[in-house]
Amino acid sequence: MLEHLDRMEAHLRELLEKEGGWLPFERFMHEALYAPGLGYYTAGSRKLATPTDSAGSSDFITAPELSPWFGATLSTPVADVLRDTNSLDVLEVGAGTGALAASLLPALAELGLPVNYYILEVSADLRERQQQTLAAWEPQVRWLDRLPERFRGCVLGNELLDAMPVRLFCWSQELEVLERGVVWHDHGWTWHDVPADSALSRIVRERMPPLPGYLSEVNLQAEGWMHGLGDWLEAGAALLIDYGFPQHEYYHPQRHRGTLMCHFRHQASDDPLKLVGLQDITAHIDFTAMADAAHASGLEVLGYTSQAAFLLDAGLLEHLQSLRESDAHAYVLQLNSVQKLIQESEMGELFKVLAVGREAAVPRGFRRDRLHSL
Repeated sequence: MLEHLDRMEAHLRELLEKEGGWLPFERFMHEALYAPGLGYYTAGSRKLATPTDSAGSSDFITAPELSPWFGATLSTPVADVLRDTNSLDVLEVGAGTGALAASLLPALAELGLPVNYYILEVSADLRERQQQTLAAWEPQVRWLDRLPERFRGCVLGNELLDAMPVRLFCWSQELEVLERGVVWHDHGWTWHDVPADSALSRIVRERMPPLPGYLSEVNLQAEGWMHGLGDWLEAGAALLIDYGFPQHEYYHPQRHRGTLMCHFRHQASDDPLKLVGLQDITAHIDFTAMADAAHASGLEVLGYTSQAAFLLDAGLLEHLQSLRESDAHAYVLQLNSVQKLIQESEMGELFKVLAVGREAAVPRGFRRDRLHSL
């Protein structure tokens, strides 16, 4: 571990010198996550847990790893999109361990949809785990090295956008917008703020009132991804599941330290300047900004709601009832995990689902829609 930290430090300090002694946090976060052979997602460390993993063997657990009924329930809105577009193509961007695909593929097969399942994954070790997990489903499952030029069908992104590097900003006491970056000082990384460029300053001023000392972030790379989606999604819909808020909640005065979070072996912190390359770094999603970016690219914003409402409206309880009737013991074992998916104090309210698309109707899961809150 120490050797890895030393190599990452040397890499970043070399980059820092080339950039004149100051790195915008967006660049620092990108290197910490994606530097070839060194970044969190590119260096081969174990990241995602399964419910049977021992404590400390991974960094965090996502909904598909928590319960197979997450993916099984998702099959209903995915099937709606595929039938609307007369397609059998599903594209998952950032597929984790492959757990979502492993539960979604058999559920879709039961619905009479033998899909072509494409995965785009930037992490070599996660791609290897996916191939092991999904070996029984080859050749239905294929891996891509880049986004398609044209796609018709259903796109899935579970905890995709939160892993994209963000720009940090803060308001000075004089109500000027500053951009936060990092410098090397006294044998360690430390924060250093500089005046924001005109583009960042304009964006911040459009999204929130000036609040002296307020620190937060904007995810322009995720917004760029949403813009790009409008270029290659010919017909169909994207279902994007992540933790976040509408903009008026994102920049609430009480959220004055932003949403940046780090994860290492199931321990959370708000300090991205330590364990660089070994810990995950994420930020919550401004879903208003994502919806605006999709709309600007020519896509229709189809729905927005909480994960709990989405899963319940898509038929989670009906799936569980069928399990209860067929295998009461398995049903009891699944109850705790399923409750975590929908409880307000767990993942049910913090996680949201955004659907955007073209030439597709609103899929099931959005009966309790919250588009008005965006």
